[in-house]
Amino acid sequence: MKSIAFSRRFSCLALAPAFLAATLPLQADVKPASPFTSHMVLQRDLKVPIWGTAQNGEVVTVTFAGQKKSATAAADGTWRIDLDPLPASADGRVLTLSGSATAQPVQLDDVLVGEVWLASGQSNMTFPVSKAHAYYAGVNNEEQEIAAANYPQVRMFTGAWNKTYEPQTSVGGQWLVCSPQTVPDFSAVGYFFARDLNKELKVPVGIITLAFGASTAEAWIRRDTLAADPLLKPMLDRFDAAYAAYKADPQADAKFAEAQAKNAAAVADAKAKGQKPPRGPHDPDPTHDQHNATVLFNGMINPVIPYAIRGVIWYQGESIVGGVAGRTLYPHVQETLIADWRKLWGEGDFPFYIVQLAALNNGSNNPYVREAQATVLKLKNTGMACTIDIGDPVNVHPKDKQDVGDRLTRIALANTYGQKLEYSGPLYDSIKVENNAIRVSFTHLGDGLVAKDGPLKWFEIAGSDLKYVPADAKIDGATVLVSSSQVPAPVAVRYAWANYPVGCNLYNTAGLPAPPFRTDNLPQPEPTHVTPPPNTN
Repeated sequence: MKSIAFSRRFSCLALAPAFLAATLPLQADVKPASPFTSHMVLQRDLKVPIWGTAQNGEVVTVTFAGQKKSATAAADGTWRIDLDPLPASADGRVLTLSGSATAQPVQLDDVLVGEVWLASGQSNMTFPVSKAHAYYAGVNNEEQEIAAANYPQVRMFTGAWNKTYEPQTSVGGQWLVCSPQTVPDFSAVGYFFARDLNKELKVPVGIITLAFGASTAEAWIRRDTLAADPLLKPMLDRFDAAYAAYKADPQADAKFAEAQAKNAAAVADAKAKGQKPPRGPHDPDPTHDQHNATVLFNGMINPVIPYAIRGVIWYQGESIVGGVAGRTLYPHVQETLIADWRKLWGEGDFPFYIVQLAALNNGSNNPYVREAQATVLKLKNTGMACTIDIGDPVNVHPKDKQDVGDRLTRIALANTYGQKLEYSGPLYDSIKVENNAIRVSFTHLGDGLVAKDGPLKWFEIAGSDLKYVPADAKIDGATVLVSSSQVPAPVAVRYAWANYPVGCNLYNTAGLPAPPFRTDNLPQPEPTHVTPPPNTN
């Protein structure tokens, strides 16, 4: 409740600057906003907004890299200065903030200039390098990766987890220099992405990690945007109704505290008896539920806008809620989030690269969810890292984050930084019926299609009844020819269309897997946990 109470006070005072000046003591010092700390990385080749707070009317001056710029704090104490675009620099320099009414300047040390990316999403993005820092974490070859993590030009700001009802102006965290001592707590995907970019680009790379486990996409979208969208406003209305009900119960917090105390005793008793401990009580405050609309935008994203960034990497989707309806709506939620973040940052259509969910043998990572995610490719300046081949049958948190980072890096190197390399696995393009077979064409062939480790698996074919059966599939030049004796008049094909299509093996010569696809437009059924066997002919 503390963060909510603070946001209310701040919001009310921001709306009444005269009241603020008349009743509160003047702020004593110039302060930078929370993303600005020593060891940070500033974005090269773009204007660099620097902002913070000071006394009403105080003249604030920022000095860095030969630039010296000033601004006057507004009545609410806020100020902003935009530095001119800066070239990349690995020399750790000092950024100084001074104020006309502040005795001691603020000095931020060891500031680099390079590439800055925002990493967001849910637990597979928060997933730390070391298992010692989260029960679900720890990458493949953890000890070797940690020992080798000497990359002083790689920096990470990890935002403190915070869910709030109203937009906040600050998020906890500090920039850390990558080393074997700091990397264990880094986002693994963010780290591998930054490390590989640094190796290729030879410039500093900073990652701002703002992610929260089990969060939905709508939790990361601002209130005004949700409220103005007829499709998304019901999400906000449900949240507001739940919050109003919570606030109307003066005993809600006391009841919850009492339930927590009872649960703690029950947990201790269960552990003493070697039994499974009971689950904790439900928090009555809907603000504390990361599935609710806008709460994570308020607590974590709003405080860092408009920190200059090159783009966003996004790993989310396991928490698409609402069954078929939720999956059907997800492309719109995804598109809305991307458009809104781009609008708020004011940098144009910056890159937004997502991770498509890995294979998992339960309903949350089913092919219809992956299909919903893949609609991102219809949007300008987007990309998708397919991970269908590096999942775990029973673990929603697969440990191979190195390949995830590598595939995101490939997308960025090709599309953002102009390198000539293949960055995607084969993407379905079109089909052509040829007698009793269907020829499937793809884009992103690399130097050709590859059936990895044997004949192609997980292709299925259907006639006009759209009842799919396992099919024979063979690479024929730049296409795949699909057929089955059970379907003399085929009309549709699908590939890797299962929760856990183990052994799906269509790749290109760049070693990148083809994402699942289907060529029909059947309505989405509820997911099944039954995984059909692949064709192994």
